[in-house]
Amino acid sequence: MANVFTIPAGAPFADTLVRGLLARIDARDPMALSRASIYLPTRRGARTLSESFARVQGGAALLPDIHALGELDEDEFLLDPSAENLDLLPKVKPIRERMLLARLVLRWDRARGGSLNFAQSAALARGLSSFFSEVETQGADLSKLQDLAPAALAGHWAEVKEFLAILREWWPGVLADEKAMSPAAHRNASLAALARRFESNPPQEPVIAAGSTGSIPATAQLLRVIAQLPQGAVILPGLDRELDEKSWAELDPGHPQFGMKQLLGVIGVARSDVRDWHDALAMRAREMLLREALRPAPTTDAWRALAEHGGGAIAAGLEGLSIVEAAHPGEESASIALMLRETLETKDKTAALVTPDRNLARRVAAELGRWNISIDDSAGRPLSHTPPGTFLILLAEAAEAEFAPVPLLALLKHPLAAGRMSAGDFRARVRELDRFVLRGVRPDPGLNGIANAIRQTDAKALSAWFARVAAFLKPLEEIANAKALALNDAIAAHIEVAEGLSATDEEPGPARLYHGPAGEAAADLIAEFSQSSTDIPLADFKSYAALFASLAQERAVRPAFGNHPRLSILGPLEARMQSFDLVVLGGLNEGTWPAAAPADAWLSRPMRKTLGLEQPERRIGLAAHDFATLAAGPRVILTRALKEEGSPAVASRWLQRIAQLCKGLGARLDAHAPYAAYAAALDAAEGPAKPVARPAPRPPVSARPRKLPVTDIELWVRDPYAIYAKRILDLKPLDALDAEIGPLERGSAIHKALENFVRAHPDALPENAEAELIAQAERIFRAQNTPASVLALWMPRFKRAAPAFLAIERRRRALIARAHLEARGTRTFAGPAGEFLLYGYADRIDELKSGGAAIVDYKTGKPPSIKQVEILLASQLPLEGAILSAGGFENIGALEPKDLLYIHFAGKKSPVEEQHTKIDAETLSRKAAETLAQWIARFDDEATGYTARDKIERAREHGDYDHLARVREWSLTGWEDSE
Repeated sequence: MANVFTIPAGAPFADTLVRGLLARIDARDPMALSRASIYLPTRRGARTLSESFARVQGGAALLPDIHALGELDEDEFLLDPSAENLDLLPKVKPIRERMLLARLVLRWDRARGGSLNFAQSAALARGLSSFFSEVETQGADLSKLQDLAPAALAGHWAEVKEFLAILREWWPGVLADEKAMSPAAHRNASLAALARRFESNPPQEPVIAAGSTGSIPATAQLLRVIAQLPQGAVILPGLDRELDEKSWAELDPGHPQFGMKQLLGVIGVARSDVRDWHDALAMRAREMLLREALRPAPTTDAWRALAEHGGGAIAAGLEGLSIVEAAHPGEESASIALMLRETLETKDKTAALVTPDRNLARRVAAELGRWNISIDDSAGRPLSHTPPGTFLILLAEAAEAEFAPVPLLALLKHPLAAGRMSAGDFRARVRELDRFVLRGVRPDPGLNGIANAIRQTDAKALSAWFARVAAFLKPLEEIANAKALALNDAIAAHIEVAEGLSATDEEPGPARLYHGPAGEAAADLIAEFSQSSTDIPLADFKSYAALFASLAQERAVRPAFGNHPRLSILGPLEARMQSFDLVVLGGLNEGTWPAAAPADAWLSRPMRKTLGLEQPERRIGLAAHDFATLAAGPRVILTRALKEEGSPAVASRWLQRIAQLCKGLGARLDAHAPYAAYAAALDAAEGPAKPVARPAPRPPVSARPRKLPVTDIELWVRDPYAIYAKRILDLKPLDALDAEIGPLERGSAIHKALENFVRAHPDALPENAEAELIAQAERIFRAQNTPASVLALWMPRFKRAAPAFLAIERRRRALIARAHLEARGTRTFAGPAGEFLLYGYADRIDELKSGGAAIVDYKTGKPPSIKQVEILLASQLPLEGAILSAGGFENIGALEPKDLLYIHFAGKKSPVEEQHTKIDAETLSRKAAETLAQWIARFDDEATGYTARDKIERAREHGDYDHLARVREWSLTGWEDSE
């Protein structure tokens, strides 16, 4: 008879296992326990069992041999074959497997005339590796690939079949050349060899396999053999022996007991023959609740019988079970943190958050920092999210981007970048490089482009420092520019530069880069990556950064120490054998727990069936078993967020089943609202929110500006705070990094072209005026290094505008006696605090033959409306008229303004449009001077503040200083345009 036992779902699995084993061994033999062998699913389970032995026995003792069968990671099976005298080829390393498969994918793609790069091939290789592992794990028959895509199916499936032929035709030969086995094949062979050894030479000492669900066929076969051994025992986790036979027959792959049913079939034992391993305090009422809630859909009519008996048993099962439905993930994580924190108030109490949602786990760990509680997510965090990982990725990305400003600064501002200087001094140089060199239009590519950009600025003192930095980076730049490249060469250059750049004046680079758990993980990844890349061609460097980033994303970093003694954050698989006073099952939304059944990128469902592969819903069944086991504990809180990323979330199907059952029976699942309410109250402000007033700083009059350009007067009227920030605080907005040549450069170039043309022909226009004007523009555009793509857009526009401008110019030349270009002018105003100087440059002042002058402003952007000019909201031209009438322009003398004119390029009706003010120019200029005098007097009073966006400008478009003025805090209209 097979020796198959079970431990109830609600019982502490590890402690019950230990007590049962101690009850079975000869207590008079001190060595009896050490002769036993125990096989568990995971390494974490093995550690948990060792701790249970110490706890149950009350101290140190000789322990049994504890082995991990290795379901913790699909790619990692930890059975030591040497310990079992198994003669097997070694496993191929995961990265080596990926690189070899990527080479095959690239070869296949090239044969079809494709253009995949190596990183894209490696991404496909990852999926191919997972598929191959699944095929080998489940013992599928790849010879049936030929029958998967008959002619009647779409061409896509034929391509899939062709692609998967890589596995069947090429991959075995590659592994043979490597003298290695795939991880799944190695695991299967190890387990099969161990099973054969047990069958041929049955051990006379206890051999126990506990906690495994047998989801891997090779594991299930080993369990079958162990169950038949004289002192063998298979201990199943949470086998439901009370589910009625009709429901047992109707089990589908999504049911928690489906895996147990399959395993019992492999072992060859009836459910009724499975015995309890040891007496344990089980939560029978809770188990009944979960059994009924999750029973197969075809047999839910059994709920009527429960209703006839009043649902008392279900109500009993709800004791100790509650639910928290938070408004959003932030509130959910804060609620869970409160639950864990509350547990610490009771001496020796333990608690755990169990969730497959790593984002939720990280949020909870961060929330616990509120109380200085350090807790680690057992799943760790990706190496790419740690300082060494980000530094290495940023370095590769900067080299791939030819050290363009944004990736270069991201690299140099990283805490690990030091360039053999003190970190503070290095960071100061980087900030200077950012502020004085790399702002604005992108320099020429490469390190030489940055060096040339430094020489063209006032920050030439940075040249020597950047030469040192460039010396560190040069090896990687040379590799990145190589025509033919081996992957090992790229890795070597990458690491050489990383170690050099991370060194300080006191500490070598490797000591900084490989420090701590994250550094050790980085070192391990680099070593494995380098060893796995022998004879792998990269073709070009463009795909290296993406390849390294993907590997770093998959490498988990787990702290060796620092786990909280009473609190844990675990994944469902890791939590299987552990028990806690409080278990929080978090993230119970569809798509998270359970995760959606994955869409197979390679095969349709019928194809999977033909090959002998299980359907994707099998994973949901395994997740359901974890949920049902964990939810059977004495104190369990279920949590979910009602919204995710702003959209309503759907409750987990298991929660829906429990809620539906409770509703039908009139039972009530405790909503446990206080935790969500407490979480919301943690960050709630005391009392009603008080609106923030607009800032209106009042600096002393002595600090206020005594001169302004005419272009700032409009800003002063529209937004006094901007003048305060710009002229009193002397804050200047930085240009954008990697800025495109845009409207500002276009406007400057067109202004310069028009100025040069008019200056060259002050009297009559030449016959080839259009060609000469266009040539002027082309020379200036090229002088400012306008990219060809931008020039291709701008020059046709200018060529369309040139005839229209010349037509206006010819007509106006008959009225003009003399034109003054870029004329500088000033005018002094008397104010209560002293003289105030107004100054500025006029694009053009034309002396008219009829007397007086016309003031012209060229506009390549949208000019102000005539209404805005006439009410002096846009006062530049009227103020220039006021300067002109006072004789403030050099070499012109006092002239009355007769016309205020905008010449607008790219107008709506024609390529060039004229826009004149309707109010008399003299009157408008005089009024502008009077208004400015009043404005000066107003701000010479210290009681007048520089209010942000005064009057109608509250709804003006975004300004340079809006973030300092906190416009979004007090403005009801945000960024909407004013009428």
